[in-house]
This record gives sequence, C-alpha cells and structure tokens, in this order.
Amino acid sequence: MTAQHSLLVELLTEELPPKALPRLGETFATKIADGLKSRGLAAADAGFRWFASPRRIAILMPAVFAAGEAKQVTEKLMPVTVALDADGQPTPALLKKMEAKGIPADAVAGFERRMDGKAEALFHTATVAGAKLADVLAAVVQDAVKALPIPKVMRWGDGDATFVRPVHKLVMLHGAEVVPGRVLDLESGRITKGHRFMSRGEIEIASAEAYEPTLLAEGKVVPDFAERRADIERQLLAEAERQGGRLGEYADLLDEVTALVEHPTVYVGEFEAEFLAVPQECLILTMQANQKYFPLFDAAGKLQNRFLIVSNMRVADPTNIVTGNARVVRPRLSDARFFFETDKKQKLDSRLPRLANVVYHNKLGSVLERVERLEALAGRIAVRLGADEAASRRAARLAKADLVTEMVGEFPELQGIMGRYYALADGEGEVVADAVQAHYQPRFAGDALPAGNVAAAVALADKLDALVGFFGIGQVPTGDKDPFALRRAALGVLRILIETPLPLDLAELIADSAAGFKPGLLTAEGFQTQLLEFMRERLKNLLRGEAGGKAADAAVVDAVLALAPTRIDLVPAKLAAVEAFRALPESAALAAANKRIVNILKKAEGTPGEPDPALLQEAAEKALFHRVVEIAPLVKSHMAGEGYTEALCALAGLRGEVDAFFESVMVMAEEPLIRQNRLALLAQLAGLMNQVADISRLSA
Repeated sequence: MTAQHSLLVELLTEELPPKALPRLGETFATKIADGLKSRGLAAADAGFRWFASPRRIAILMPAVFAAGEAKQVTEKLMPVTVALDADGQPTPALLKKMEAKGIPADAVAGFERRMDGKAEALFHTATVAGAKLADVLAAVVQDAVKALPIPKVMRWGDGDATFVRPVHKLVMLHGAEVVPGRVLDLESGRITKGHRFMSRGEIEIASAEAYEPTLLAEGKVVPDFAERRADIERQLLAEAERQGGRLGEYADLLDEVTALVEHPTVYVGEFEAEFLAVPQECLILTMQANQKYFPLFDAAGKLQNRFLIVSNMRVADPTNIVTGNARVVRPRLSDARFFFETDKKQKLDSRLPRLANVVYHNKLGSVLERVERLEALAGRIAVRLGADEAASRRAARLAKADLVTEMVGEFPELQGIMGRYYALADGEGEVVADAVQAHYQPRFAGDALPAGNVAAAVALADKLDALVGFFGIGQVPTGDKDPFALRRAALGVLRILIETPLPLDLAELIADSAAGFKPGLLTAEGFQTQLLEFMRERLKNLLRGEAGGKAADAAVVDAVLALAPTRIDLVPAKLAAVEAFRALPESAALAAANKRIVNILKKAEGTPGEPDPALLQEAAEKALFHRVVEIAPLVKSHMAGEGYTEALCALAGLRGEVDAFFESVMVMAEEPLIRQNRLALLAQLAGLMNQVADISRLSA
C-alpha cells in the first residue's frame, strides 16, 4: 500500500443557490469519499470534512492512498468441454478468449478446474493492480458533480460543461502534489480565490492541509459552513445582548445568511419608530424575507426599531454599510405601511364577493363557495361543542377574506395573521378575530393549536373540507406526492381532537362535511371510508411518534386502533389503560387466550348467539360463564364512565376461569349444540374483553 496523504478537492464557482448550499457541499464531499472508498483508495471508515461557502464547495479527506492495494481476482473463462479438446489441449475458442483478456498462452497450466453448477469450468486467477488516484480522481469528482441535487443546470462560455453556476477553478491536491485531471472543462491545479473584495486575489494552496488556514488568512474566507454559522450566531447573540434586545425565531434565516457570506460581520441598523404602528409581523417578514435582517425584540416580544445586519465585509468604519442598509429597508417598510393603511379602508366582509373569482379547485369551485361550506360546517361543529354558533359562523365567513388584500397579496405567509388585524379594525369581536387567525393552526408538527372552541370549530371545518373535498374527487395522496397537503390537514384534525381534547366523532365530522358539498360533486366511490382509513393511518404514525407526537408502544397502538375508534379524544386514555393492563401479571395469559379465541371464532361457521346455561356441562365452562355474567355489569359501568383502566383491571380477574376453561374444556365438541354453545360463550367473553382494545394484539 502506498503512502497516505490528505486529499483536497475544491470547485470555485459563481454564487451558489443559498438555500441549497449546505446540501450541495455535503453531497459533493460524500460522493467523492464514497468513490474513493469503493476503489480502495481510502479506508471504509475514513472520515472527511466538507466545506461550502457562497462561491465554493470542497472536501478535505485525510489518509487517502496514491494507489490502492493489489488484489487477486478470479474469473470464470468457459466450460471445460469448450475450453479443452479430447487431449486436454486448449481449443481455439479458449486461446482467442485468453488473447482478448491479455492472458499469456503458457498460463493454461495454472487454470483451476472446478464445478460451476452442473458443469465443470476453467477459472483464471490473476493479481490486479490497485486503482491509482491520479487515474481515477477526475472521474470520481465528475460522478460526484452528476449526483448533486441540482434541478436546473446552466452552460457558460464556449464550453459544453454544465453546472448549477459557472465554475472557474478546480483544485485537486494530494498532500502537496497536484493530482492531474479535467472536470467541467477545467484542468486541476492549486490556485483558488478568496473573498471578492477583502482577498489579495488569486491564492496558491501549498498542500491539502493548508487549505482552510490559507483561505482564512489570505482569502478572508471561512470555508466551513458549520463554523461560519456558529460564528454568525455568536455575533448575533452578543450584539443583541449589547443592544438590550432579543432575537426571535432565527434558525432558518441564519442558515440562509450563512450561505450568503464568506466573512461574516454583524452590524446594527435602525429604522424610524413610526413604522412600529404597522403590525409587527409585516415588518418582521419584510426585513427577514427581503433584506435578510435579524429583527430585535424587547423582553415582552415586542418589535424594536433596530435590526442586525450580517455583512460580508469587515471594515473599521461601518457607517456606510449601516446607513446603506437603513436606506434600502425604508422603502420596504413604507410599502408595508401603505398596504396596511390601504387594506383597512375596506372591510373584510365587503371583500367576500371577490372570492368568487378566486378558484379553489376546478372541480371544487371557487374560494367563495368554499367559504359558504366552511360557514355551515363550523356552525354545526360549534353546536356539537356547545360553543357560540354565531361567532363560529362569522369567523368562518371572514377566514379567507384577507386572501384578496394588498398585504397578503405581497406576503402570502401573513394570511390569517392579517385577517385578525383587519377583523379587529372592522370592530369584530376578539373571539371572531382570533379564530380567523387560528383556523390555519396547526400549520406544522409542534405548532400551537387553535385556542377555544370557536377557533377549533373553524380550524376543523377548514381542514375537514379540504380532506373530504379532495378525497371526494379522487385526489388522494400517493407515495411522496401530496400536492394539497392533506397529510398535514389530517394530522391537524387529529391533534385538535386529541390534544384539546374535543368530544367529537370523526366519522360524523366527515359525514357533516360531505353533506355541505353540492349533490353530485363528490363522486369517488367509498371516499368517506377511504378517508377514515387514511386518518387512522396518520393517527397510528402520530401515536408512534413518527409524525411529531409522543411515542407509544407499537403493539399497544395497534391494539387500540384495531377497534377502529372514531372518538379520537378517547384514544390517549385507552392507550394508558392498555399500558396499565399490560403491566399486570395476568395480561400475557389473557392476551394469548384472547388470540386463541379470535382464531377459534374465525374458523367457526355462522354467528354464535347467546350461551344457554342449560347446555353448559363442564365445571370449568360453568365457572367461566358465571364469572362473565358477574363481571359484565362492572365492566359496562367502567366503560360508560370512561374508566378504561378500571375496566381492563376488572377483566384481569378472569384469568383463573379462562385458564381452567382451556385446560379442561374441548370447545369443538362433536355434539353440535354443545359446540355452538361453547363458541357462544367464547364470543361473549371476547366481546367483553375487547371493548377498550383488541387484547389479542398484545400476544407475541
């Protein structure tokens, strides 16, 4: 094996797409590392570092060999009957194949003869030299480039190379030596460039290990994405503290800004306090989305008229940078103020006719038609909850009106939020205004739920209408495709029902929603059943912790959901009850017995009726019958009071009689009446035991 050295590969480009940058950098490095390992040029467990800045992606991999280790390779040549003649001499066919493969003629004596399936064949073993880094690195890099997640590529200059952005330099160093190769029409070398304005120009990288310190010192570039992000975060938090302010949610913006700068420095900007009369969500979005600024807040979460700028320049006097940024943001804030003041001149209610011109879906009508369905459905849900029906209907009526405002037209992310502000400005009650904003919740896993029954009614109506509508026209999510975000809507409904909790039947909610659509519009066969099954699958994922929920044991979840519950709010209590039952010493035996009962009843013909005490013969079956009759009222009482744990604990008292029954009673007796009566007893027992969950699912 040859000596090991660190390997550096860098592509120097024009500014790369910021949101894709970390993924591009990591994928590029991973693919190169995998390519080297597969060719025996690096150990299988060899680590590496990836770099990504606005104008470069790179890998630094220690311990890469100049050449892989030679290895013996055995290959089958052909069947012996074809390779050798009657005298054991090589046939022309064998000699031709040997010539084609470069095998010497005198090597025949060294061929191995062994069975290959049912026929004997000749095998040739040769020592093959390991791959040479100089020979394969360019191909490895080219393969890595092709594997990058780039939706669109471009061509530049007169060449034929294509990439997400023009590429200007290719660095490939093994230790201190340049590895020759050509990728994207560029010959490899050791020259790169640093910061556009702070660097001294072209930079020569002496060795692979010198890459990062050279870029830092001479190029004024922090090439490591994670280190650059951490540096920006430290500066932001320190400056916010100096300003007596706090940062809000900043993680996503921090990732984007990290991909926009190579030498980050944080400065403080300021805007006129008069702009704070505009809803702060508008100002925050304007600063974050358009200018990539970090707003500052006071301890109560109120926006201040200061913001933090992450600049790509470090200068002794940042006055020009700060004033320039303040000058740029001012028109944006003025636009936000103009939109807000203009929108308030027209009441939300008066905007509703315009929704008739906004298509919701070509088969489901306009947004106005949808609003009319939401209004009716929210009212029905409110009645079921004992909530204010008029407020629920009013909130649902106004919920989508802000879609045709200037502000939401500019910033769609503010839908609902602006609806609340405008509703309050129109004199609507706080309950209605709050429900207008909250009806979109939860928007994502972990998001807050709508507070109060009015808001919950409107939120449920919004999500159920989408689910029922799209399932009703056959637009069902498949695989990873979910263009109408129906999985998110389903999880939203389930979370509202479970976590609020709300005593509503999911099947009835779906039927109520379907009744609000025009006759003949929802034509997909069996869509309500299909939707219920879809919701149960989402519920299973939620309960197992796969959709952001608190993870429960899979067997317990399966046992509870096997009964297809539609009162989703009761599911957590049933899960807890089954967990408690499972901890009892009697649970395993009863679960196994229940599984046995289920299997017996599956094979039985007809439907067992009620057991007849007069047909009970064995002492064990009589004892079980009387114990079931004795315990049934107690279980029924616990179930009626939603005391599921108590019900299952009471059932645990049946273990002795159940064990005795299966030890001494032949269920499938020859006498038909006796057999049928015993099946009826088991069916009665199964019905009693499986009211909370299918206990048989707990048996291994």
